[in-house]
Amino acid sequence: MEFWLRSTIIGHTSAHTQITFVRHGQVYNPERVVYGRLPGFPLSELGERQAQAAAEALRDTPVAAVFSSPLLRAQQTARILLAERPEGPLYTSEALNEVRFFFEGQPLVTMLSRNWDLYSDVDPAYEQPADIIARAREFLAQVRREYAGQHVVAVSHGDVIAFTALWAFGVELIPANKHTLNVHGLADDYPAPASLLTFTYVPDADERPTTVTYRRPYGEDLADHGVSPK
Repeated sequence: MEFWLRSTIIGHTSAHTQITFVRHGQVYNPERVVYGRLPGFPLSELGERQAQAAAEALRDTPVAAVFSSPLLRAQQTARILLAERPEGPLYTSEALNEVRFFFEGQPLVTMLSRNWDLYSDVDPAYEQPADIIARAREFLAQVRREYAGQHVVAVSHGDVIAFTALWAFGVELIPANKHTLNVHGLADDYPAPASLLTFTYVPDADERPTTVTYRRPYGEDLADHGVSPK
């Protein structure tokens, strides 16, 4: 069984540019640490299967380019997406990178006690939601300039995708809201591993997308029931 969501309409639709954000698959993390931007941390076997489900969901979709965060788990997901379209280019973009935050290397229980709030009461040298959106908006603007009328895939990370979705809906960018995507019409409260969040823009659209559509391309057999939303 696949989990779909109706499109959440922000405006009208016609000829369009599409940008699909794909969250990387589940990560192999036997030590149960907060990995963030730490090197390593590949996909688990389940994560590979989740990424394959995303690839199958995109199989019949013409894709002009695939962009990815530089981190291993995202790069592996992107290469699985490209396995059936070897001619397609893969570009690495820092704009899609994981959040730069304080808690890397700490036990997962540390973040559970904070409800995965990476942002409150930390040194200002680390990123806040507004910083995430600043780079996401630059990425979206670049794609719309360079791939107008085409479909681009961008492999990124949970918080980056969650806050970009909240920005698209005009919702306040505070930590507590990143787990409320279902309130705004998405099927999950937070982007599932290997889920697809598609922004659609008509040619004369403003900065925010015309339509937002979310899809988790697998059922409970591949669902991630772990404790880490990262």
